Amino acid sequence: MTAPASRLPVPAPSFAHLARLTDDTGLFEHARNATVRREHGYCTDDVARGLVVTSREPDPPDAVQQLAECYLTFLTHAQDDSGAFHNRLGHDRRWTDEPGLGDWWGRAVWGLGTAAARSRAPWIRDEALVAFTLSAGRRSPAPHAMAFAGLGAAEVLHGQPDNRIAADLLVDAAVAVGVPTGDPDWPWPQQRLTYASAALAEVVIAAADLRGDTRLLAAGLRMLAWLRDIQFANGVLSVIPVAGWQRHAPRARHDQQPIEVAALADACVTAAAVTGDSVWGTGVGQAVAWFLGANDGGTAMWDPATGGGYDGLTPDGPNLNQGAESTLALISTLQHGRRWS
Repeated sequence: MTAPASRLPVPAPSFAHLARLTDDTGLFEHARNATVRREHGYCTDDVARGLVVTSREPDPPDAVQQLAECYLTFLTHAQDDSGAFHNRLGHDRRWTDEPGLGDWWGRAVWGLGTAAARSRAPWIRDEALVAFTLSAGRRSPAPHAMAFAGLGAAEVLHGQPDNRIAADLLVDAAVAVGVPTGDPDWPWPQQRLTYASAALAEVVIAAADLRGDTRLLAAGLRMLAWLRDIQFANGVLSVIPVAGWQRHAPRARHDQQPIEVAALADACVTAAAVTGDSVWGTGVGQAVAWFLGANDGGTAMWDPATGGGYDGLTPDGPNLNQGAESTLALISTLQHGRRWS
């Protein structure tokens, strides 16, 4: 008899498919099954996430370290003198957009902050901090972009608690997210859940910890607890689908995206670190189990043969394409799961 997915051992994260998606320039965004779709080019959003997961590895082998070097180089090339970033680079090595402050800016700041705080290579830490500092003075009008950037600031502050630029960015990120309503049925700052929602709660928790603000901390934890609870149904994690969920509207069950699962695991790890409460480990375990098959489809959301994550859970089962975003979400979640277990 096979053990339930939630009780199976946590697999070690594999970087094999991430390496398959990477060349000497950066990380390709899309794949058909496990085959790279080079014609779609590279994306700063994904490269930044790649720098996060490679920097998190406690003892990275040379191959993983080389991926981190590639991703850092890509981000510094994407960054302009004002601290904004290009997002899309064609396979012909030409940027197809102008530098901006969208989600890709926030994720780039997150990746640089993580590398500055966690990389095992001193030169990577130094270079990442220079690039982080240049971009951390900017502000985006988009709450999600600010949340992602704030998480990078929180990383820097773990090693440099007196870094004023990072502290100001983290506080401003929490302000951009806002505070939840007093309605217990919808304790969320916005009237719609869209994508990577747990990152918004996570940055509020991190900012509250920085400021020693118990009321703000309670608000962030309330947001995260509610998000965790509404995404657990029939004994499995059932995340908000790509279409989002508007308050008072019916909620769809598909297509579920791995990014939601990874964001929940990230936020639960932060909540556990800030509060010391191991109850948040439940969310990490549910996120790992989602990839292993404890989900609405009862099916694994990754390919152990390639190390790639499937792109989404549809009514007909997994979308078997193994793109960068889904593979990075898998690696990130398994990293947390291994450490937590």
